[in-house]
Amino acid sequence: MNRKIAIETASAPSAVGPYSQAMKTDSLLFTSGQLPIDPATGKMVGGSVEDRAHQVLRNLAAVIEAAGGKLEDVIKTTVFLADIGDFQKVNTVYAEYFSTPFPARSAFQVAALPLGADIEIEAVVLIK
Repeated sequence: MNRKIAIETASAPSAVGPYSQAMKTDSLLFTSGQLPIDPATGKMVGGSVEDRAHQVLRNLAAVIEAAGGKLEDVIKTTVFLADIGDFQKVNTVYAEYFSTPFPARSAFQVAALPLGADIEIEAVVLIK
């Protein structure tokens, strides 16, 4: 794993700090956490936590696709929630984007997320 390439796409929100949307090595992609930001407007989406989970997963898919992968190539995700009480709602949305065998996953309630978001998801992807 000598090579590393920064991945950037306009189909997902720009980084809100000094980092790349993702970094690709020879066979792995490490995404930065994706927030529920609409890349067309640069604004956080409103509505329910389910609406925001859909946006996060669309953003994650866009970054992965920009690197030549697909959601089915994801091997590990980490889900950050401002309220662990949203866990089941997010699971329902998550299951619309991933299928068996599901990626390994960790989920945490955190004290705060950037820009006041209530959900953020990052992934590790096997690039074929």
